[in-house]
Amino acid sequence: MKRIARFLFEARMLKQVPRSGYPFLGSGRETVAEHVYMTALIGWSLAQTTPGADVGRVLALCLVHDLPEARTGDLNSVHKHYVRADEERAAADLAQGLPFAAELQELLAEFRSGRSPEAALARDADQLSLIIDLKDLQDIGFSGPREWLSYVLGRLKTEAGKSLARAVLETPRDAWWRPAAEAQEAERTAGGDPPVGG
Repeated sequence: MKRIARFLFEARMLKQVPRSGYPFLGSGRETVAEHVYMTALIGWSLAQTTPGADVGRVLALCLVHDLPEARTGDLNSVHKHYVRADEERAAADLAQGLPFAAELQELLAEFRSGRSPEAALARDADQLSLIIDLKDLQDIGFSGPREWLSYVLGRLKTEAGKSLARAVLETPRDAWWRPAAEAQEAERTAGGDPPVGG
């Protein structure tokens, strides 16, 4: 269990590792751990809508896909022109001595290859996490995301991923709460309460 405890402290480092592309957008920041959470949720959603997909496998791939970045840091596409992270070595080192080392390394290798249907979904989820962030930034007035979107959209491979990307681009960032706010306003108006701020 001590080896697993060390592994979990290493994984926790992802809460401190910043995603390196956000300064190029002039926007806030995101940690690798925040990105992994969204990727896992997106991957789970994609797998739920893809007949025959192993939902648990997609979720596991998403969950571990950026673990090596606890050792290598996050390199964006500009950095990758000049620096090469040895992710395979980082993956081998982080897995060494774990009772589930073989499965962890297998998941990381499967994600990197992108060959299985589940890996393709997980890789699309990884890109969709960025697409959702770019759409969010675009909706609040940043201009840079528009240029990035076409590049990132071109990385999608699965029909489910492409379909979800279209839906994301057609959906305002605040659409999720509008029906509830409109219903509350209708209740207030019907009940004779003054509107908010009235």
